[in-house]
Amino acid sequence: MAPLTLPFLTMLANSASASSRVFVGGAGGQTGQHVFRKLQALPGFDPIGGVRTEDSRSALVEDGFPSKSVVVCDITSLESCAEAMKGCDAVVICTSAKPAPTGEMDKDTGRPKFGFPNGQPEEIDWIGQRNQIDAAKGLSDNTHVVLCSSKGGTNPDNALNKFGREVLEDGTTRGGDILKWKRKAEKYLIDSGLPYTIVHPGGLVNEPGGERELCLGVDDENTLTENNNVPRDDVAEVMVQALQHDEYKGRSFDLVSKPTGEGIATTAFGALLAALAGGNCDYSLGEIA
Repeated sequence: MAPLTLPFLTMLANSASASSRVFVGGAGGQTGQHVFRKLQALPGFDPIGGVRTEDSRSALVEDGFPSKSVVVCDITSLESCAEAMKGCDAVVICTSAKPAPTGEMDKDTGRPKFGFPNGQPEEIDWIGQRNQIDAAKGLSDNTHVVLCSSKGGTNPDNALNKFGREVLEDGTTRGGDILKWKRKAEKYLIDSGLPYTIVHPGGLVNEPGGERELCLGVDDENTLTENNNVPRDDVAEVMVQALQHDEYKGRSFDLVSKPTGEGIATTAFGALLAALAGGNCDYSLGEIA
């Protein structure tokens, strides 16, 4: 075997040091875990998965993620976010308040009531995301932030905003309004001056990715399909692709897919944005908390 030359060793060293370190907030959640797993398998990336509890960290490690790559991060603390993101080149935010049935029934509708047992949207989708954005800006003015949000933000009366909302005796409300708080974080990211990509998925489904034609739109309108859902795995793939294509920077868009069997499965992610013809979501629409 021929001896390794200095130029070759230098190339190997440069290659090893060229890995992009990416913080994935919400790596213990369903969509975040898809992102984390994809980045783990992708050459050139060194992902760090941020989770909120030691139990979530242990679950990821037991599921095969390297122990050194999973950190506990309290997103309600800027200091905790900054510590977890040390040395990172990009940030992917998949954290979100998660509604769950309260066990009570709504007297007016007869339907189950939903609340947010692990944190209200104001705490998770606004304060938590704001802290991650601020920590990213503390790394560098060039830190690319890819944010997973949700469709529906142009409609203040969207049913999602009613989850966890309590009407007080004086007629004011408390809690809920998840899309309004998400929209506030999105606008904060845009105004931060950081390179950003904001993805608004439609209804998330746990079906295989890579099998559907993906369709982009803006402002909750899509001319390419009437279908309003998209596999989580495909959402994660778009977010990972955004880290690899500069044309995704400075973009905010909706993401759905055609039903399985319709159209051609998307593979050319660099060309996917062409359907928007340069359009971005309009934040003068809807309401911001």
